[in-house]
Amino acid sequence: MTRDGQLGMQPPLSLYVHLPWCVRKCPYCDFNSYTAGDSAQRDRYLDALLADIEAEADRADGRELISIFLGGGTPSLFTPQQIAKLIDAVDDIFAMAADIEVTMEANPGTVECGDPVGYRQAGVNRLSIGAQSFDPEALTALGRIHKVGDIERSVTEAHEAGFNNINVDLMYGLPGQAVAAAILDIDRAVELEPQHLSWYELTLEPGTVFHARPPAGLPSEEQRFEMQSRGQERLARLGYEQYEVSAHTQDSWRSAHNMNYWSFGDYLAVGAGAHGKISVAEGIWRYAKPANPKQYMQSIESGEYSPELRAVSEADRVFEFMLNVLRLTGGFEEELFTARTGLSVDVLRKRMEPSIGRGLIEAADDHSWRATPLGRRFLNELQAEFLPE
Repeated sequence: MTRDGQLGMQPPLSLYVHLPWCVRKCPYCDFNSYTAGDSAQRDRYLDALLADIEAEADRADGRELISIFLGGGTPSLFTPQQIAKLIDAVDDIFAMAADIEVTMEANPGTVECGDPVGYRQAGVNRLSIGAQSFDPEALTALGRIHKVGDIERSVTEAHEAGFNNINVDLMYGLPGQAVAAAILDIDRAVELEPQHLSWYELTLEPGTVFHARPPAGLPSEEQRFEMQSRGQERLARLGYEQYEVSAHTQDSWRSAHNMNYWSFGDYLAVGAGAHGKISVAEGIWRYAKPANPKQYMQSIESGEYSPELRAVSEADRVFEFMLNVLRLTGGFEEELFTARTGLSVDVLRKRMEPSIGRGLIEAADDHSWRATPLGRRFLNELQAEFLPE
């Protein structure tokens, strides 16, 4: 048992690497991404990443990595040789779990998909393909540059390259989309036999083109809820278990990297705009790298940059923990709260009382909790109840 506010055993550790360029930025995207630069710029960025990886070694403090996630942007704009150089550098510097999950995001377009065989040989063992929809009109409305045939080709080529852990991203609540069309997207995706499906609602995030100028024909709240409910039922019938709000898996191919996030684990940050979280006996710290790629590269090259660490207060620990674990359909155990936050179970129970009383949180068993179906429907409001006063 630890003193209240102090942490005991350190949580699992992951590594996030941000590769920020896309061929074109989508109007709904609020990620830290930019229109693709020339190859020299990407070579320079890779050199900065390698230096950044080395600088992160001290933060790991000898702990092994359970997962690596290459996100973006569109990481598949980098060549297999560049990705291999990146993964080799991580392998040289860090201890890595024998069953480490190495995910790379890729888009299905001809320019964006890259070489699945090369990426598999480079050390990537999980591919996440951003399909979004199988409706040509929906793809156009979303500003995607790939075609439906590109999705089918990219997933097929990933299977042929030896990937046995493939995720397909789908969105619902799209401009002009009917409920039947959203369900058809699921059927089309499942025909390609991915092990994992991420199925999430289109949201108009601040700072995006869609937030400033919402597209016409967005489904109503009732239609979106029907899409969500019927889609979850369809995925369950097709053998995909829902283990998180937007994550569905076949044969237990859960994302180790995302599970670490949702369980309030630790992660190192490499790349422009990457965010990290580290737990030590004295507390929990967050940090971030410069968001602009040019500023990021300059800061690394100058050798003068050191990210500022921000302590996570005890009140924020409760909020951040609940923000993540309430997404898990199976819920969480009380001892996980104590282990990851350093706070007593009494703190947790007191903060949950109003939500339990409103039927938004329920006991999964004697020592674990989960959001109720009503709580999951209004998850944003439920999570907000744990904001520090």
